[in-house]
Amino acid sequence: MMTHIIPPKIDTGVSGLDDILLGGLPAGQMYLLEGDPGTGKTTIGMQFIMAGTRNNEKSLYVTLSESRGELGGSAVSHGWEPKSIPIAEFIPEEASLSPEQQYTVFHPSEVELASTIQKLTQLIEKEKPSRLVIDSLSELRLLAADKMRYRRQLLALKHFFVGRDTTVLLLDDRTGEGSDMQLQSIAHGVLRLEKVQRSYGVTRRRIEIVKLRGSAYREGFHDYTIKKGGLHVYPRLVANEHSTTFSAGRVKSDIPRLDAMFGGGINCGSATLLLGPSGSGKSSLAMVYAYAAAKRGDRAIVYAFDETLRTAQDRAEGLALPIRNEIANGTLAMIQVDPAELSPGEFAWQIRQDVETKDTRVVVIDSLNGFLMSMPGEQDLNLHLHELLAFLNQKGVVTILIYTQHGLVGSMQTEVDVSYLSDTVVVLRYFEAEGEIRQAISVIKQRVGQHERALRELCMSNRGVEIGEQLSKFRGILTGVPETSDQKIASPAAKGNL
Repeated sequence: MMTHIIPPKIDTGVSGLDDILLGGLPAGQMYLLEGDPGTGKTTIGMQFIMAGTRNNEKSLYVTLSESRGELGGSAVSHGWEPKSIPIAEFIPEEASLSPEQQYTVFHPSEVELASTIQKLTQLIEKEKPSRLVIDSLSELRLLAADKMRYRRQLLALKHFFVGRDTTVLLLDDRTGEGSDMQLQSIAHGVLRLEKVQRSYGVTRRRIEIVKLRGSAYREGFHDYTIKKGGLHVYPRLVANEHSTTFSAGRVKSDIPRLDAMFGGGINCGSATLLLGPSGSGKSSLAMVYAYAAAKRGDRAIVYAFDETLRTAQDRAEGLALPIRNEIANGTLAMIQVDPAELSPGEFAWQIRQDVETKDTRVVVIDSLNGFLMSMPGEQDLNLHLHELLAFLNQKGVVTILIYTQHGLVGSMQTEVDVSYLSDTVVVLRYFEAEGEIRQAISVIKQRVGQHERALRELCMSNRGVEIGEQLSKFRGILTGVPETSDQKIASPAAKGNL
């Protein structure tokens, strides 16, 4: 009876890619890495070779397109030492007399495809690398007289590697007619890099494992970025993989009347949506809870999409919330997020790292409008949010989401309905009373536990955030122009209530 030996997995050297591959690439196989120019194929190839060098594996990068100098320049731009990437360069013969050459060199345009393949196999026989990158197949495709001959030579190359314990990474820039299905069928695994153009901001990049024979992997698209230091992949968040237990409880704001509206505070492991027009107090309410948690020693973080950090901090300090003290103590963090520079996968990865490595207990996203701007479509927003909120809930984190509605009074409009994703929904409104524009707050939904159904006045001043008495003398507050009796209703600031 024949037994099948499962090959060990080797690391790719790319942050996050091994996570998608569930440990790395099975060793001793041939893989295709395809993508349009500028997607980072060469960068991955160099990182793959450097990982082998760090592990004391014999590695070789064969370049058929770029010169050694160009590859060295790319390495330097990432802060890498070019000598850590052994390169075999196929260049014109007149350049082969350079004393810096480490390997025999050939000029592929002067020979037939079969001859080039033969000389390439001779070089591999001589060096016997454990890791090999061939960059790129487009040069070999140009030498082939037809597709059938090109495919036969690649099959011969595949058979050449059988039993040699060499892990081969073939780079293809897809300059042929679309995706090469025949080439994909030959390879043991296929990794595809894509660029998603946006009308404004940085190009969004994503990677997909098209196939991987005999090994499980994370399906779907995963965002990645190319920064100094190489390519960074952000695995798609799967909440079910991060299930954990936590102590039930409530997070309080230190404002008794506000906590009473939630039935004693916001439940741990829940998501609260603050919904209302611009300037109605959503960010201030969120900061109240973040500051209270930080003051108790529970780390909180605020992701600011809309405001600059200085403006947000000044506003909080003006509401008697000395958040800069907690920032200095490390219990509160504020991060400025530019949606034009961020992919949703990277954002979810940042939150996951912060929660898992720093034990963050309160996360504020201010606002979902900014998060929406980083998404290619509304459906994607809901899917990303569902997984993100499920992950945070399973970690026992209190998540506060802020969503700004269109309009100021009366009927409010939203671009995307995300209320069903939240465990608690808080509505803030402007209303007119006695010649003044006032603000009202109400908790209209809470999945776990009883909550107050009253409409109360919200007032913000240098004394802090204050919650007034129930607005029982009014009718139609949510319309923006309520009806009231002749009795005057004093604001909480006038009464001095908390």
